[in-house]
Amino acid sequence: MLPPSPTRSATLEMVASAFSFALMGVCVKFAGSRIPAVEVVLARAVVSLVLSWLLLRRAGVNPWGQRKGLLIWRGAIGTLALLCVYQALAQLPLAAATVLQYSYPTFTALLAWLHLGEPIGRRVLLAMALGWLGVLLLAQPPQLLHGWLGSSPAAALPLLPVAVALLGALCTALAYVSVRALRHSEHPLVIVFYFPLVALVLSLPPVLLNPVMPSGPELLALLGVGVFTQLGQVNLTRALMALPAARATTISYVQVGFAVLWGWLLFDEALDAATLAGAVLVLAATLISVRRSAPTAA
Repeated sequence: MLPPSPTRSATLEMVASAFSFALMGVCVKFAGSRIPAVEVVLARAVVSLVLSWLLLRRAGVNPWGQRKGLLIWRGAIGTLALLCVYQALAQLPLAAATVLQYSYPTFTALLAWLHLGEPIGRRVLLAMALGWLGVLLLAQPPQLLHGWLGSSPAAALPLLPVAVALLGALCTALAYVSVRALRHSEHPLVIVFYFPLVALVLSLPPVLLNPVMPSGPELLALLGVGVFTQLGQVNLTRALMALPAARATTISYVQVGFAVLWGWLLFDEALDAATLAGAVLVLAATLISVRRSAPTAA
């Protein structure tokens, strides 16, 4: 029996990352109803920093890396992305916030092409198109478009949180491309370690200026944010170091399907025909993006 291919292993890591990030979104949605987004970022940074340090010590890896400037940049842009995503999750419906965040694969593919020279093949373009259609179906497009089609303003999503969510998507793409640029010089755990380290430095001052004491359940939710983000980040970093950025982020569309599942199980969100069709398209995008071409006969 042949061992698992690197592509298959990286695909499983990307799916595991999406699963963890979806659970993180549930925790953020709960904690963010009262806790400021920057405080959620700080809590995530503290938990992830401790876990990252323990993993580095266990692996015997020097935590400081080689390309410190790019590592700090990746941490800073990732922190801004987290802040935007957490703010959007707190102010928008869970499905809408998740879908808006999933505009980032298009940004990632474009940035990877411009800065890393990674080609955008027809298969990845097809997978991206199917993924976009799937996430739109999952999000119920009329909800997203009411404000621009002249319908009742009360039905439209607030413009500022939507803009924040899209900024988060762009910053996520920049962070992912940075990980790809670091793959030849840095250990995955070093890249993961710098993220919470920089996030801690950036988020601590504003939290100290205006702290909000979490309740017991909110504290558990904040702990969940840190743990699930750490699991997602480790798997994501490993996958991005083995797969082209456009393909890896296309696979991550499956997170939207997980978000729909948690919404159904935890928030009594209905599963209708559009949701099911969107889930099928997201799965199809994932399968197309990783399917290998058949070998040519000798």
